[in-house]
Amino acid sequence: MGHIYFARHGQTIWNVENKICGATDIALTELGQKQARELGEKIVAEEIKIDEILYSPLCRAKDTAKEVARVAGIPARVEPRLVEQNFGKYESTPRDGEEFQAAKQEFLNHYEGGESMFQLAQRIYNLLDDLKKESNKKTYLLVAHNGISRVVQSYFFDMTNEEYAAFGIKNCEIRRFDF
Repeated sequence: MGHIYFARHGQTIWNVENKICGATDIALTELGQKQARELGEKIVAEEIKIDEILYSPLCRAKDTAKEVARVAGIPARVEPRLVEQNFGKYESTPRDGEEFQAAKQEFLNHYEGGESMFQLAQRIYNLLDDLKKESNKKTYLLVAHNGISRVVQSYFFDMTNEEYAAFGIKNCEIRRFDF
């Protein structure tokens, strides 16, 4: 069977300020742009074979993916299903807020106008099922968000609700997942 790679976008000002970005379109910082360039350089230096980059339509992931694509010479295209979860009323609030942390463990919660964990998991699992069918022919790098990384991790590994809610990866961290 094949595999995919996943990378989180580079740093944003809301990452620095410990705010929930969610579906809000927040740009990369200068450090985030540098992290994206370094991710591309790492892919080249480590000779990681990637046929195509699929990225979230939000600018922080799009700009990360386009910089990686430029540096590593890999074609890239938007994949709308990789957009970050909409956290409704919690967008722009502190990530470690007590109310948000409790709400995040209720997987059917729509966050008053957002998207539930189940809805998010459905669209990401559907995407991964589609990519699994192509995995013997093509290797993808998905460039998206921390919330998406959580769902990808849960697709490949069993997790408790608490592990799921607490899971995250660093900006421009890359991980390999084997189907």
